[in-house]
Amino acid sequence: MSPRLEAVRGDITRELVDAVVNAANSGLRGGGGVDGAIHREAGADRLRAACQAIGGCPPGRAVVTEGFDLPARFIIHTVGPVWRGGAAGEPEVLASCYHSALAAADEVGARSVAFPAIATGVYGYPPSEAARIAVSSVRTAPTGVTLVRFVAFDEPTLALYLALLD
Repeated sequence: MSPRLEAVRGDITRELVDAVVNAANSGLRGGGGVDGAIHREAGADRLRAACQAIGGCPPGRAVVTEGFDLPARFIIHTVGPVWRGGAAGEPEVLASCYHSALAAADEVGARSVAFPAIATGVYGYPPSEAARIAVSSVRTAPTGVTLVRFVAFDEPTLALYLALLD
């Protein structure tokens, strides 16, 4: 059975779910956008130490840390692809981000997961294509997760998700 899918506009660091997904960089060092917000709100020093202990994460994979000061118990860090025009394997890597994050959620027993729009910020992935891949990937992933919430930072991104979920 596939999870119930929702889309909301909001701040992913405030989501009341078992796990939030972080659009991380491969060094898990924190950065701007979603990654920076999650680090700040979770408690940057403790999250940075947990990420350093893991060492890194290649694009398309996912690793888990404690949620620290977030309402979520877990943070699932995944690294999206840098957009290079779409012919360098970007769609497959982005789909793998969603599949790997859901597999990581299953491993830690998370049943509700909130995703940001992975790779659409500084990595430059076109938002409409990224949203399509996000929804189709979650719909086809084998998972025990029962709720997936796509958390959009702005109205245009929310509209993309709502159209796909309609």
